[in-house]
Amino acid sequence: MKLRVFVIPALLILPGGCIASAVGAVVTAPVKIVSKGVDLATTSQSEADENRGRAMRKSEERLGKLSRERDKAMRRCDDGNRNACDEARDLQEQIDDARGRVM
Repeated sequence: MKLRVFVIPALLILPGGCIASAVGAVVTAPVKIVSKGVDLATTSQSEADENRGRAMRKSEERLGKLSRERDKAMRRCDDGNRNACDEARDLQEQIDDARGRVM
């Protein structure tokens, strides 16, 4: 008899908690979905900084490669290779164009 007094009220309270939890999850779901969409659609400042740094490093790598190729062409040009002189001029123009875009 005493056991029933404690068990019955406990059983009545338990489903109410489960229902409240389920209702809370359903109510907050649209908010979570929208906030996730906003996170995916926008770029944070740190992500923008990382992307800018990556682009600058890539540009610097390209400038370095072009400079090395131009230097090789200049050495060949000094040795009398006329085609290398034209190539060195073209590479220098590419370097100038690339520097103009970065700065």
